[in-house]
Amino acid sequence: MTEPIGGWIWGRNLRTFLELLSRYAGYTFDETDWETIEAGIQNTDDEAPDGWYSYPLVGTHATLEVTLAHAVGGEEVSIKVTGAKTPEPTLRTDTLLAALATV
Repeated sequence: MTEPIGGWIWGRNLRTFLELLSRYAGYTFDETDWETIEAGIQNTDDEAPDGWYSYPLVGTHATLEVTLAHAVGGEEVSIKVTGAKTPEPTLRTDTLLAALATV
């Protein structure tokens, strides 16, 4: 499974999304990761092809590349995740995206 998994969530849920996704990958997400991502997405734009920020989650179960960008004029963060090699991380990522877009 190499197709990107994509969607959007509310910006206020970004850290929760990344912490849970990291856990599924077997990666220990910490404050340094969050500070790096928070700084990296500051000037992103989901409407610009080169306006996205990428961050790797290299874990013991999977290596996932998370690409993020703010939605122009909104509070949403657009997300693409690549690297899922089995159906399990794909399903979990889809579930996280759906859940965190509604709360």
